[in-house]
Amino acid sequence: MIHLDFHYWRPGWQLPASTDWREQVIALAATPEWIMDGNYSNTYDIRMRRADTLIWLDYARWVCLRHVLLRTFTGYGRTRPDLPESCPERFDIPFLRYVWNFPQKHRPRIVDAIERFGAHLRIARLQSDRDAHEFLAPLGAD
Repeated sequence: MIHLDFHYWRPGWQLPASTDWREQVIALAATPEWIMDGNYSNTYDIRMRRADTLIWLDYARWVCLRHVLLRTFTGYGRTRPDLPESCPERFDIPFLRYVWNFPQKHRPRIVDAIERFGAHLRIARLQSDRDAHEFLAPLGAD
């Protein structure tokens, strides 16, 4: 599993240079087989062209917000395994705004990218935790 957050963020929540980030994603996507976890719309063109399947977690905004707040409160001050060192969980108002505004501002980018780069993809659009559990159950990965 490739957690894009792990590869994107630099210690102390620093952002990477745009060209370095795209080069890193190109290298990650060039491997023969992969599963990538993460949004990062600025790399849809790279990833969707190389992928065969897209598992789209298209949850309601309140569900996403609840998940983020729960993750923040339970892991506050600790670095998750899917992040690089020195990126502890924190209460981040701009990120909460991003999650809140995602359906209007960012969801259309996913739809557009699927149309532009993903016509060949098998798409599993999961809209709830229940959908995700039902999707994963036959794989024994729940």
